[in-house]
Amino acid sequence: MVQGILIIVVFLIIAALMMTRKIPTLLALPLMAVLICIIAGVPAFGKDADGNEIGWLTSVLEAGTVRMGSAIMAVIFGAWLGQLMNKTGVTENLIKKSAELGGDKPLVVTLILSAAVALLFTTLSGLGSIIMVGSIVLPILISIGVPAVSAACIFLMAFTTGLAMNIANWKMFSGIFSLDIEQIKGFEIWMLIATAVATVVLIIVEFRKNGVKFAFSAPAEEKKEEPKLTGFRGVMAMITPLIPIILVAVFKFPVCPAFICGIIWILIWTSKGFGKAMNMLTRTCYDGITDAGPAVILMIGIGILFLAVTNPTVKEVLNPFLLAITPKSRVAYILFFSILAPLALYRGPMNLFGLGSGIAALIIGLNTLSPMSVMGAFLSAERIQCCGDPTNTQNVWTANFCEVDVNAITKKLLPYLWIVAVFGVILSSVIYF
Repeated sequence: MVQGILIIVVFLIIAALMMTRKIPTLLALPLMAVLICIIAGVPAFGKDADGNEIGWLTSVLEAGTVRMGSAIMAVIFGAWLGQLMNKTGVTENLIKKSAELGGDKPLVVTLILSAAVALLFTTLSGLGSIIMVGSIVLPILISIGVPAVSAACIFLMAFTTGLAMNIANWKMFSGIFSLDIEQIKGFEIWMLIATAVATVVLIIVEFRKNGVKFAFSAPAEEKKEEPKLTGFRGVMAMITPLIPIILVAVFKFPVCPAFICGIIWILIWTSKGFGKAMNMLTRTCYDGITDAGPAVILMIGIGILFLAVTNPTVKEVLNPFLLAITPKSRVAYILFFSILAPLALYRGPMNLFGLGSGIAALIIGLNTLSPMSVMGAFLSAERIQCCGDPTNTQNVWTANFCEVDVNAITKKLLPYLWIVAVFGVILSSVIYF
């Protein structure tokens, strides 16, 4: 009992340190894993009767670094493709063509730009891509009369909508919940629809509240550059974000080969010679790895924490606590996870990029809830984290770019995101509980 209490205290202390930004998440997760193992009595070195390693140095720290290996590679290849889209002009052309489609109607422009951002982030990832896309989209939104804080919220909602169909994320979630990627996709499609509806509602509400009704004209200093991608080759290049999704969702390709096909596709339609294509491939590979670096380090921490909390000794200590609080009925499930969904903020216990990855694994290990129902609950809460967490790098950059308070964004978005999360929990209770 004392061990269990100490582990809960460690959870709370490290959560508080992450929330107050005293220590970064990439350090907090491995630290938490080691402390949990020590408190539970897992030896640093040791083998069981069959000769298997049971010491936490080997079975948790070392093994945890590669626990999310396939997801890490998916993130790297996805970031590589994202860098190719940025450097070849596909990203910029998609956004500008979308703005042109709206003419001088601010609402239409905003809706089309939101759809374009969502499409882009089915493939793009990382702060570099956020900066690339946001630097183009946000000034357009503000120039047509959308207030800065509203533009920031709309951009982040559109980003979050697309991320529901980001197959690199699917790969990571499948590793956390030990589920097939098809099972993740099945639920994420519903989250995509719910987030898209919430984004449209947010746009309409903000337009009505702020009276954005007027037509607009482009700023005088706007550069009249010729688009980099034109004709049939340009059209084919701009469908690049769809290539990996179609291959994975329709043709059941593995994730990394699907990204490789996307990389080959964009090179075919944008390259102006073999030598230039190879130079571009090499340069964007290095940039993609740099872009994926923070996510890779975070996934290593998630893998280490996952193996710590699923260690048999640790589970034996924590199971009585979790059994006492885990919901046993459908109504309790809905109330429990709906009320606690905002705890995905500040790297809290429902945050899959923080404490949540370990807690989800513990709950699954209890066998009181199916892995699918746990997945549904945590992916519902992930909508709040992905878009509303003021500790996210995308939120911080967007707030700074728009010169608004990052917490003002969270305050405006939380009602919409919480409704999406509750919808996801209710849906999960119906189809998985």
